[in-house]
Amino acid sequence: MDREQHELQFLGFLGVYRETTKIILKWRTIFAQITLVLILPLCVVSLAAFEVLQLLTFKIDLDLDDAWKHSPRYSDLSRMLKKEWIVLCLFELGYFIFVFIFSLLSTLAVVYTVACIYAAKQITFKKIMSVVPRKWKSLMVTFFWCFAPFFVYNVVAVGLLIAWLATVWQFAVCPALGIAVAVILLILSIVGFVYITMIWLMASVISVLEDAYGRKAMVKSRRLIKGKMGLWVWCFLGVLVWSVLVQALFESLLVLGLPPIGVTIGVGLICLLLLSMLTLFNLVVQTVIYFVCKSYHHENIDSFCLSDHLEGRLGDRPSEGQKAVQLEQLHV
Repeated sequence: MDREQHELQFLGFLGVYRETTKIILKWRTIFAQITLVLILPLCVVSLAAFEVLQLLTFKIDLDLDDAWKHSPRYSDLSRMLKKEWIVLCLFELGYFIFVFIFSLLSTLAVVYTVACIYAAKQITFKKIMSVVPRKWKSLMVTFFWCFAPFFVYNVVAVGLLIAWLATVWQFAVCPALGIAVAVILLILSIVGFVYITMIWLMASVISVLEDAYGRKAMVKSRRLIKGKMGLWVWCFLGVLVWSVLVQALFESLLVLGLPPIGVTIGVGLICLLLLSMLTLFNLVVQTVIYFVCKSYHHENIDSFCLSDHLEGRLGDRPSEGQKAVQLEQLHV
C-alpha cells in the first residue's frame, strides 16, 4: 500500500474504495489471473444456477399437473416425480460444494495477494496457488464455526417472525400493533444478520493472515471491528447493493427472454463481467478494512514480520519469532 500505517485508520467509506481501486489497478495482471481462474467460474455457476433451478422446478410442476390430470391416485405422484426430485437435490448439493470450494479459494488468493502487496513481497500467480492449499484447513474451520451461529440465528429470527404473525392472525391482534412489532422484529433480525456477517468476513481474513482460526478468529474479529463497524457495514452494503442489482438484471433478462439472441448473450456477458469485478472488489475491500481496523486499534503491522509470516506459510521452516503472532498490539 502507498499509505503509512498510522494513516489507514483515518480512511472513510470513499477512502477505502479508493485504496481498493488503486491496489487492483496497480496489480491488475495478478488480479486478472485470480479472477479468470477462481472468481469467474464461481460467478458463472452462481448466475447459471438460477436458470437451471428454474428449468428443473418448471419440469416438476409440469409433471405434477400431468399426474393430477391423468392419475386417479395421489400415490402415483411419488413414482412420477422421483427422478426429477433426485436430480434437483443432486444439483443443489453439487452447487453448494462448488460455491463453497471456490469461495474459500478466492478469499485465500485475494487476501494473501493484498497482504503480500502490503508487505512489499514479490508475488506471482504460481506462488499464490501454492499457498492456497496450505491455508485451506484454517479457513474451512473458520467457515463452519461462523456458519453454525449464523444458521441458528436465522432459524430463530425467522421462527420468531412467523410465530408473531401466526399470533396476530390467531388472536386478531390490532393490525397497527401487529405490523409495528413485525417491522421491529424484521429490523432487529437484519441488524443481527449484518453483524454476524461482518464478524464472519473479518474472521476469514484473520484466518489467512494470522495464527488464529475457528473460534479464536471469531473472538478476534469481534474485538477488531469495534469502532469501525459503521465503516465495515457501509463498505459491505455498497458492494452488496450493486451485486444484487446485477443479479436482478440477469434474472429479469432470463424471465423476460429478449427476442434478439445477440442482445441476450451480450447483456448476460456484461452481467457476468460486472459480478466478477464486484466479487474481486469486495474481497480486496475486506482485506483493506482489516488493515484499517489494525491501525485504528494501534496494533503494529510490521512489513518485515508480515513478510516472514507469509513466507513461512509457503513451507519454509519458521524461526521462533515467526512462530509467534506477527501482529502484536502496541499500547499507545
